[in-house]
Amino acid sequence: MNILIILEDFVNDESMVLPIVKAMMIAIGKPKARVTVCKNPRLRGHAEALRWEKIQEILERYGGMTDLFLVCIDRDGNKDRRAKLDGLEKKAQEFLADKYQSPKKFLGENAWQELEVWVLAGCNDLPKSWNWSEIRAESKSKKGYFVQFAEQRSLLTARCQGRGILAVEAAKRYDRIRQRCPEDIKNLEENIREWLAGSGNEV
Repeated sequence: MNILIILEDFVNDESMVLPIVKAMMIAIGKPKARVTVCKNPRLRGHAEALRWEKIQEILERYGGMTDLFLVCIDRDGNKDRRAKLDGLEKKAQEFLADKYQSPKKFLGENAWQELEVWVLAGCNDLPKSWNWSEIRAESKSKKGYFVQFAEQRSLLTARCQGRGILAVEAAKRYDRIRQRCPEDIKNLEENIREWLAGSGNEV
């Protein structure tokens, strides 16, 4: 099973999303799934990640070798982002169904409120004064919380401000991420499980 993750900025986001999605697939029962990140074309921002022309280009280039496409972007406090992802999913699914006989799936998810929160969700040494509901609700959680935590862990000078280091740690506690991020991580996992069951690839 081949999975391609589409990110709005793979330079910073790849190190966070890759280990978490791999942990998700292990939890689903697909530990041998091959998970990679789309780097060509390189998308620059959520606007390009939501643009059908860019997504179509990716589907045409990688459709023959990919079973599951995952778009993972920040929500940024934008309530309309889910609706845009729904529209993109519909277009992409119709495109894949017309072009390929084998069952393929396209799913989009918006992290509440930024992908860095998925990493924080799996960390068990956050400051005790922090409130998780407030972290989830903060549209600028990257600046408001993640950078502070990375500084606390002396990781600001590490590659990508320690995103990869912290994500690998967090992915080992995937159940914690799933529990603390029901609107996005849990939802994405359930959608993948549903697709696998419906396509005959029982988990």
